[in-house]
Amino acid sequence: MGWWIAGLSISLVVGIGLFHARTDWGGAHVNWLDGWTRLICRYLHGVKSETQLDLPVTGPAIVVANHVSGLDPLLLIAASRRPLRFLIATEEYQRPVVHWLFRLAGCIPVDRKGRPEQALRTARRALERGEVIALFPHGKIHLDSDPPRPIKGGVVRLAAWSGAAVYPVRIDGVKAEGQVFMAPFTPDRVTLTLHPALQITEPASKISLEHIRQAIETPADLSY
Repeated sequence: MGWWIAGLSISLVVGIGLFHARTDWGGAHVNWLDGWTRLICRYLHGVKSETQLDLPVTGPAIVVANHVSGLDPLLLIAASRRPLRFLIATEEYQRPVVHWLFRLAGCIPVDRKGRPEQALRTARRALERGEVIALFPHGKIHLDSDPPRPIKGGVVRLAAWSGAAVYPVRIDGVKAEGQVFMAPFTPDRVTLTLHPALQITEPASKISLEHIRQAIETPADLSY
């Protein structure tokens, strides 16, 4: 009886996830997580279903955002109709409990202390295949109250090399700022500001970096 109940519960969880999934990540074994991500972001964090990135239907694209918590990747996934391949620090990618999830999602580990260029080459090949790359150009969680931190130039290089447009996103309203594992389960009301796409042609463009910085660091006007 116990096994029967457990099997039924798992089937129900997977079924609900698949029903609400909007992106094909490569099969039902991972698509059900897409559905639950959207449910969590909608009902726990107030992200409206119509809040969607204006990504091309096919072809490469790069999504960038400010990074305030462990909720941020889920918010970007919920705002996309295409799979996102996140660049993620190797030490996070290798965490025992969640490594399987990062691997299924196609995350690209970045060895920040050794060979970060290898991750850029992998991301470039993904863009050349027409995939969508997502990254947090501050390189780590960075709150508005923290001392200024320069954003990394890898996003500009990837955009110039691949011809992919950059889609900046500003995240506001996360209650569990600075938290990693608690943030997805802490109710709040998040606002995603989706900025117009940027086309970048110079791999060392300081002007483009400044445009990205302004887009992801400028808080949304939530006075209304």
